[in-house]
Parts: sequence; structure tokens; C-alpha cells
Amino acid sequence: MSGASETLGPILPERIESLAREVLQAAHDRDLAIATAESCTGGLLAALLTDVEGLSHVFERGFVTYSDAAKCDLLGLSREVIDDCGAVSEPVARAMAMGARRRSRADIVVSVTGFAGPGAAGDEEGLVHFAVIGPDGHCATCEDHFGKRGRDGVRIAALERALTMMKNATLNG
Repeated sequence: MSGASETLGPILPERIESLAREVLQAAHDRDLAIATAESCTGGLLAALLTDVEGLSHVFERGFVTYSDAAKCDLLGLSREVIDDCGAVSEPVARAMAMGARRRSRADIVVSVTGFAGPGAAGDEEGLVHFAVIGPDGHCATCEDHFGKRGRDGVRIAALERALTMMKNATLNG
């Protein structure tokens, strides 16, 4: 299939590959650049967006900020927001998106932070927070409770949610 993801294709559902192509095509058609700030997805979203032949040029850059220190160092988050709210929270997802927007040339930025599982005591496996900033500068957030699907299941669900939010920001921004 032309335009299919060559590297991740064998492990991802077709609907997610199709959604990635839609996002990239919509951004390309509007001359918009995309950046990602990922924690629990560990760079999978960036890999997917750079894997689609003929449209990967839309992807501007990605930040894989798995640790709290990386969130602070690479995205400029204050340690206080992480300590006060927790790394998996709406304020941190919003701050990650804002930091990625400031430190890139992207028009659309999405951030993902969550517990893919299994986690430490008190961590809700499958809890994921997202933020997307569209070309109009509006920041939308989302909190999902994907449940105990295992690390791969939560990450795949998070990819789909992030891509859907990016598509909406691209088409409506």
C-alpha cells in the first residue's frame, strides 16, 4: 500500500496508520508543521509520523521526555508543576505542549503523558493526559482512562487519541 508505514506497519492497526496519513495530509495541504512531546509513548508517535512516505516532511521535530528531568530540560517545565500536579496530569500535558511549541517551529503540537503500566502503587494503569495546540494557538486537553490493556495496548490507544486531537486541530485551527 502506497504511503503506508513501513517500519511500524506490522504492529499497528490499519486505522491508526490511516489516521496518521490523514493528519499529515491535512497539515501538508495547509502548509503546517507538526511537533510532538511524548512521555509514555516513548517516541512512537514521532516514529509513526516520520514513517509515512511522501508526507514525513510535515513533521518538524519530536521531544521524547520520559523522565521528569527531561521534561524540565528539553521542554522548560518548572519542577514545581511536576511536583505539585504529578507528571501525569493535565497541567503537565499542557506545559509539555506549550514548551514544545516554544522550542520548535511547529504550527501544531501534541503532548502525551501517562501511565502505560504496570505502574508503582497509586499509579492508575492506562491514565493518559493529552494536550494539543493548533495553528490558532488554542490549547485543548483530554484525559483518558484506557484501563489495564498492557503497555502496548495503552500506547496504541494513546496514539489514536493523539492523532485524533491533531486531526481536529489541523482541520479546525
